[in-house]
Amino acid sequence: MSQQRVSRRSLMRGAVSLAGGAAVAAAAPRFVFGQTAPAAVVLETMRPQLGQGLQVGDVSNGRAIVWCRADRPARMMVEYATTEKFDDARRVPGPHAIEATDFTARVDLADLPAGQDIFYRVRFLDLGDLKTLSAPMLGRFRTPPAAKRDITLVWSGDTAGQGWGINKEWGGMRIYETMRRSNPDLFIHNGDTIYADGPIQAEVKLPDGKIWKNIVTEEVSKVAETLKEFRGRYRYNLMDDNVRRFASEVAQVWQWDDHEVTNNWSASKDLSADKRYTEKRVGVLIGRATRAFLEYAPLRPSPEESERVYRKIAYGPSLDVFVIDMRSYRGPNSHNRQAETSGETAFLGAEQVAWLKRDLLASRATWKIIAADMPIGLQVGDGKDAEGRARFENLANGDGPALGRELETAELLRFIKQNRVRNTVWLTADTHYCAAHYYDPAKAQFTDFDPFWEFMTGPLNAGTFGPNDTDNTFGIDVKFKKHPEGGRVNVPPTEGMQFFGEVKIDGRTEAMTVSLKDVAGATLFKQELAPQRL
Repeated sequence: MSQQRVSRRSLMRGAVSLAGGAAVAAAAPRFVFGQTAPAAVVLETMRPQLGQGLQVGDVSNGRAIVWCRADRPARMMVEYATTEKFDDARRVPGPHAIEATDFTARVDLADLPAGQDIFYRVRFLDLGDLKTLSAPMLGRFRTPPAAKRDITLVWSGDTAGQGWGINKEWGGMRIYETMRRSNPDLFIHNGDTIYADGPIQAEVKLPDGKIWKNIVTEEVSKVAETLKEFRGRYRYNLMDDNVRRFASEVAQVWQWDDHEVTNNWSASKDLSADKRYTEKRVGVLIGRATRAFLEYAPLRPSPEESERVYRKIAYGPSLDVFVIDMRSYRGPNSHNRQAETSGETAFLGAEQVAWLKRDLLASRATWKIIAADMPIGLQVGDGKDAEGRARFENLANGDGPALGRELETAELLRFIKQNRVRNTVWLTADTHYCAAHYYDPAKAQFTDFDPFWEFMTGPLNAGTFGPNDTDNTFGIDVKFKKHPEGGRVNVPPTEGMQFFGEVKIDGRTEAMTVSLKDVAGATLFKQELAPQRL
């Protein structure tokens, strides 16, 4: 994966002059589609094109990832400044974008000033002639504050699922524009960033008889099996104007769930009976899907584990975001009622649990948000096992004491209580409706934990479902839920039940206000949480 970590000092030593290429960029006129191209316009089309826009991600204390993709072998160049006029611009030579990374590249900026709006622009130098630069593309983001200030983040999941793709007649993926208007500091994508297993057709008939019209590319017309097809799923989402504008202005935090590979996957997934797949080896699909995800996610690679998704995003004195991975280290989906922990009951896995405990304990941030790809207390089924018993995709396995994968979660919640880790809030998605859950030990089967909130939302641009059955092991109390009525499933985006959540932290009091919102921006539920002090 292309990556470069750059400090202020190395910027000054290693800065490259873009003057010659910038002159080419300034001289070339815009291409006007549908007109005969004179020589100068042909030059414009010969320059590297940045059709997937920009992304900025993993903005943590003093650092940020800037991501972009060219359409040919090229070298990424980044300039950043603290003013829109780029008066104090610093130039950063980025990595080469070549076929091995599907022409994606990223720069890891370091030593950024705290609490600052950063304006950035990206160009690519054509490696075919080493003289021609792309037109510049501009974006912006905010760095974490050094002192307490107001913070806004949004979160959701599930993009382009169940055949609901980019419908330009409906305005595309409109919820991304709604979220952008919240002017958030951060966006957490809780997974299902693509639907690799969900083919998209040109037309879908809606319940009212009207037609939903999707943009369709070759790669999204079938289940993804090849690396090219997995990559094409990410490029597809970035065809949407709303997504690209949002991604260039809002710092993102990506995690993944199952549909980045295939529905309900683990290493033991059996595809032998799925006629859609010619590639039956789930391990091969996981490898290709992981490569594509890491190429397209604006994610900072881990020095300890090259394909690690779990990590901490430190965002000033009021907020740490703990991004967990409920997918990569799980055992097989099973009846999930084992009485003792083992490889079969792993969900986060022992190493990730140890990391989460250690970093929660070390955190000095007032609020500790745990970004999870699946909710704790909702049952998510995965068919039946060989003995005809219900098999579970999530950790929840039905009412009763902690068993199976729940043992791992019980251990984590007990640790949080015993070590007086205060102000943990869980944000999640996955089930395609929105809800507010309060976990109360007074109502639980397993009681050795402090009460906490979990807020769930989504989808972003996918079918709406719900509600799921609850599990009383950890005393879930459903304070609010919004979902289709009458048992309706795969409700289309046109019905307005696309959801996201918004978190606001007051810079003075550090009170947290969590709101659940719909695609129009209407607030459906709001909960204020006061920080507990030691």
